[in-house]
Amino acid sequence: MSERTRATVRMVAWIEMIKGIAVLLVATGLLLLVHDDLHAVAAQIVSHLHLSPTSRYPHAVLDLAAHLEPGHIAWLAVGGVTYALVRFAEAYGLFNERAWAEWLAALSSGIYVPIEIAELIRRPSVFVAVVLVLNLIVVAVMAVALRRRRPAESGST
Repeated sequence: MSERTRATVRMVAWIEMIKGIAVLLVATGLLLLVHDDLHAVAAQIVSHLHLSPTSRYPHAVLDLAAHLEPGHIAWLAVGGVTYALVRFAEAYGLFNERAWAEWLAALSSGIYVPIEIAELIRRPSVFVAVVLVLNLIVVAVMAVALRRRRPAESGST
């Protein structure tokens, strides 16, 4: 693997680790709030960030917070921890140049591409376009890394 490819794969590993940490923090926060009024907490956060509660995403968060039950919060936290563990395993594998991690990174980024394309067609936005491009870059980088793992074909005619 070339030094440039190795550096790019390690950059993806750092991103995966950061994603895992972020989701783990959110899962921990959910567990800490399991006995609080989640809607009131969400409303405070929306207000603190100076977001309009009638805007699309803040409204969706507030609506979700209003309908979540403690049991659902616990399951969301378990899902978050599971997701974080997968991200940490992927980051570990990428740091240590494991082929399985390169496959996992390519597949876990590539699986979102059709969804992002559909969302971009349905509701074009810069954010979705950037996420799509980043996921395509990750898939391409992993494809290059995996391809360079294959032994050179000899004796081809």
